[in-house]
Amino acid sequence: MNQVMLSEDAQSQIAPWLKPLWNGFDLNAFPSAVLIYGQAGIGKFEFAITLAKALICESTQGKQSKPCNRCDACHWFDSGNHPDFIALVPETHRKFLPHGDFENDVDVSKKSKVSQADSDGEPAEKKEKKIISIEETRSAIEGLSIGSHRGGNRVILVYPLEMLRSDSANTLLKSLEETPSNTIFILLADRLDHVLPTIRSRCRLISAPRPDRTLGLAWLQDQLPRFAGIKVAPAEIESVYDEQGGAPYDVLASLVARHNKDEKDELTISLQASRYLLQSMALGPRINWLEAAEKTSKARYSVLLATMQRWVSDLQSVMQEGMPRYYPKHELTIHGLAQQARLAKLLHFWMMLIQSRRHESHPLATRIQIEALLSQYQQIFED
Repeated sequence: MNQVMLSEDAQSQIAPWLKPLWNGFDLNAFPSAVLIYGQAGIGKFEFAITLAKALICESTQGKQSKPCNRCDACHWFDSGNHPDFIALVPETHRKFLPHGDFENDVDVSKKSKVSQADSDGEPAEKKEKKIISIEETRSAIEGLSIGSHRGGNRVILVYPLEMLRSDSANTLLKSLEETPSNTIFILLADRLDHVLPTIRSRCRLISAPRPDRTLGLAWLQDQLPRFAGIKVAPAEIESVYDEQGGAPYDVLASLVARHNKDEKDELTISLQASRYLLQSMALGPRINWLEAAEKTSKARYSVLLATMQRWVSDLQSVMQEGMPRYYPKHELTIHGLAQQARLAKLLHFWMMLIQSRRHESHPLATRIQIEALLSQYQQIFED
């Protein structure tokens, strides 16, 4: 298999722990569909953007690095205007794409947005922005029967694959079954178990690794100076790194969000809610679960679930004579709670969290779900 060479600019966009994946690709014999999966926040999306650009790059020099960043195709891609690159992502993720103008995107029926309201009292429009609608999917798929505009590859990027509605997933499946020539699907998933088996079976599965702690922290130390004014002590970086489960891109985003202090930013809201949730869970049997649910209900449910899972994982570890992995700075508190907790109840609660993660996109109000879970958490410490 021919190794894909990277230009200097492209090298800086590929996380060092993902370069072995890159080196395993042959752009001249690329599969019609790949499904890259792995933990959120490890750089899959940035990796996929560079991969899409390389597949579209029109450099004719066989030994030249791809993407070349000099041909017309690369320039169009960077401007967000390449006609043969289609990105199916929720509105919440579009800011991470190459600079494009999305004003002409497919409009979702206002009637369908206004006629529904979620149980938190928020308009359904806010929920819609976090999913990939059937209208957008059909719009992307309908043009595949026509040849590519530039005569080369056409690349369709879908992320996160779990955010496809069921009808959108079925539309995508039909295209994967009969992929047009020179059409390549790059699908990305944080949770492979949330992807339809029929979609998985039609793709080459590629597991994206999480870096070891030393490499991840070194990468962060290299990235942070690029953000003017951000100064973080190494100990704080390590603490956030552990809290984020060793996902360097999530750590970087968290540190930048803390620095900017944008109270309306979704990530900032989730970070603040996550910290409040930890403070509440640290109280063990004295937790005020109603208040905790109320003050964290505006955050993303998936973030809250991940926080709870990491806390309970550390608690389980300490109860079984291990060490906390995610929250070592709370070690004394966790040890104290471990002496009060009932292992059988803790294991039952752990299974509840796993089950909740499987349905984390359910439209049921976040507050109701968090209330139910935290009330069960309190019972872990009761006879």
